[in-house]
Amino acid sequence: MWEFQVDGSPHGRVTSNDCERCGMVRACRERAGASRHRTWNPLKGRTMKSPAPDKIRNIALLAHGDAGKTTLAEAMLFAAGAVSRMGSVDDGSAVLDYTESERKRGITINLGVGYCDWRGAKVNILDCPGYADFYGDVKAGIRVADSAVVLLAAPSGVEVGTELVWQFLESASMPRMVCVNKMDKEHADYRKCLEQISERLGGRPAPVVVPIGAADGFRGVVDLIEEKAYIHESPGKFKTEDIPADMADEVAELRTQLIEAAAENDEALMEKFFSDETLSAGEIRKGLQAGIAQASVVPVVATAAESAAGVQQLLDLVVSVLPSAATVTEAVGAKPGSEDEVKIPAEAGAPFSALVFKTVAEQHVGELSLFRVYSGSVSSGNEVLNTREDETERMGTVYSLVGHDRKEMESVSVGDIGAVVKLKITSTGDTLCAKSSPIVLPTVAFPKAVLSVAVHAKSKGDEEKISQGLSKLQEEDPTFTAAYDPVIRQTIMSGLGEQHLDVKVAELKSKFGIEVETEKPRIPYRETLRGSAKAEGKYKKQSGGRGQFGVAWLRLEPTTRGDGFEFVNEVVGGAIPSKFIPAVEKGVVERMNKGVIAGYPVVDVRVAVYDGKYHSVDSSEMAFKMAGSIGFRLAAADANPVLLEPVYLISVSVPDEYLGDVMSDVSSRRGKIRETGQEGRYQVVKAVVPLAELYKYSTHLRSITQGRGFFEMEFSHYGEVPGDVQAKVVAESTVEADED
Repeated sequence: MWEFQVDGSPHGRVTSNDCERCGMVRACRERAGASRHRTWNPLKGRTMKSPAPDKIRNIALLAHGDAGKTTLAEAMLFAAGAVSRMGSVDDGSAVLDYTESERKRGITINLGVGYCDWRGAKVNILDCPGYADFYGDVKAGIRVADSAVVLLAAPSGVEVGTELVWQFLESASMPRMVCVNKMDKEHADYRKCLEQISERLGGRPAPVVVPIGAADGFRGVVDLIEEKAYIHESPGKFKTEDIPADMADEVAELRTQLIEAAAENDEALMEKFFSDETLSAGEIRKGLQAGIAQASVVPVVATAAESAAGVQQLLDLVVSVLPSAATVTEAVGAKPGSEDEVKIPAEAGAPFSALVFKTVAEQHVGELSLFRVYSGSVSSGNEVLNTREDETERMGTVYSLVGHDRKEMESVSVGDIGAVVKLKITSTGDTLCAKSSPIVLPTVAFPKAVLSVAVHAKSKGDEEKISQGLSKLQEEDPTFTAAYDPVIRQTIMSGLGEQHLDVKVAELKSKFGIEVETEKPRIPYRETLRGSAKAEGKYKKQSGGRGQFGVAWLRLEPTTRGDGFEFVNEVVGGAIPSKFIPAVEKGVVERMNKGVIAGYPVVDVRVAVYDGKYHSVDSSEMAFKMAGSIGFRLAAADANPVLLEPVYLISVSVPDEYLGDVMSDVSSRRGKIRETGQEGRYQVVKAVVPLAELYKYSTHLRSITQGRGFFEMEFSHYGEVPGDVQAKVVAESTVEADED
């Protein structure tokens, strides 16, 4: 907001670029001869309350990487007066991309949140990452938004990332519009983008704004609803003119297309359209609102975000036709601990409920929890229930955010997005609610990790610090996991791709001062038996004093895969005193954990101790523990031991033209295809593949599908390793044992 004074007297305020008094744009100061001008920063001053839900627009900005999404968000904030200067991704001054990793790489890594006031509405902007390695935050943004603005770069049109985020929106049945950005760049082609929206995305484009020129000739936009031309002069400054004469035919054609698309969603408007009556601007917007809600029409605008050209018209459309937070009429969830449905009216006076969709760790501040309120309201000091932990949290100061900056709120009410610092037990995906009306809201459907690497500290003294640092990173990012695996003796961290894990490595250094190295993780093999065998486990030791003596006869046999270990005591007649039987079992278990082929744990076996010998003086628990261990080792060697490997179920989604390449590649990885089928615009291949063949598969898949394929994976079972592979693993384990 800007305040102007003329000759020492207040002239007016500029909100959303229009002076409340004279109606002029930001040039009010110059045109009115203002003698003094000062900028009012909306992030300073008194606390605020949330507006009514019908005055809130929660929009997710989505795009393929490098479409100018964050630049557009910056331009929107600047045009609306939420920031005093427009930040830049290139020079690291963007308000929403404020972390060290984002500034260094020049890309959005984390979900950025900002808000602005426009035409009497609060617009909450969720700037989602554009690269697949960070799609966890895309899913979070879509979960709490009410609509989406999908960006296309005018020179390149629909790209790989566009198709993926469009599929996410289709799955969520989310209303959306398209912004064709970078109209000032070489090879910008608005018409091509309209065609691709229809052909490649399956949407019905309804151009609401048409660019005037392109590339170096881009001068502004024509608003087809208002039938006005807006000529861009400078960031935040434009002038209104008549529609250029050379565009009259194009404007008439596209406006007819727009009116038809709007009329089809309302019977009364359709009758008026077929009667050759002209629809008013309000009627066109009404028809668009209905079509957007039904996902039957996709409004399209044009911008050049770097210069903020067309951004005001985009904001106008966001406020006038995209659904408000009031379209969510009730919070729907489940009763804690059950599947019973719970509904709470989405009203300010109803019991409070909210979903935490993002956690941000800030130095010197602590963890910042971002939440969307679905019913009621919350203020600083309120006690709320975390239904996952079934424990009470006390809310600290609540805020609205513009990137790193926080504006203190008196309360955050239904439909709005807020943030709170230092909740003790709350993490991403949790529901916070009134203690009197417990509810568990549907959480964010985060994608599962598809790439793992082993990580170790460069300095030995940092090993303990690694665990603490990785734990903090997991709290921020549910798509990132890390844990120490005692079987393979490595710390394994997993994420959505190489770039995702590279960022985590960099954050370990920047946030916690820990330098680490990564390597290919070992495979957590297992061992089992294919046959049965018996053996005597005998331990006898005489060292001058009291000796050690214990004999245990063991019988080993395989169990059904997945049944685990079973120990049976079949000793009769006191051949082994009952007090020593647990020691035999303990020795067996210890030997099983060490393996008999390659040092991996033995699973799915039944061990029976059926006979033995003891000495009244020399027998002890230690002696029978050793006897159990020896007996198991000897019997297992004769029971046809075999190596097992983890096998994963993968679901690969690709366009039709890559189906054959993907199936062939899966087969080459010892994979077995279970089924194929169509899901939306993608072919889906489901197969089981050994984990040993999936290292960096996400990178390879993107390579063979030109970035248009993606996959999910989950553990399926353990399967026998082929003989040639087993021989190689055994040889490698022998070398490692010698090195240790």
